[in-house]
Amino acid sequence: MNTSDNDLGVITVLLERLEKQRLPRALAIKAKVDAGECLDEMDIEYFKEVFEDAQNIMPHVHRHPEYQALASKLIELYHEIMEKATENQTRLNTR
Repeated sequence: MNTSDNDLGVITVLLERLEKQRLPRALAIKAKVDAGECLDEMDIEYFKEVFEDAQNIMPHVHRHPEYQALASKLIELYHEIMEKATENQTRLNTR
């Protein structure tokens, strides 16, 4: 199996995981922090896993520029969630 075929298989699995697991979970966490809540331990562990996976995924994204816009949008979403969660935690700590 050549690199291109291997990449296609990996990307297919990653897109399926994104659609069925990662994106729904990220959107649920975003709704939670948008409502003023803080991240709990499960949310923090989720983000640790996402960021670890991102290290492994980035070489595939670099080899396939057609997925760079999607990766950028996901990074933006995770950044928004983390910023809002930080604001919520700061607000809670200053009470």
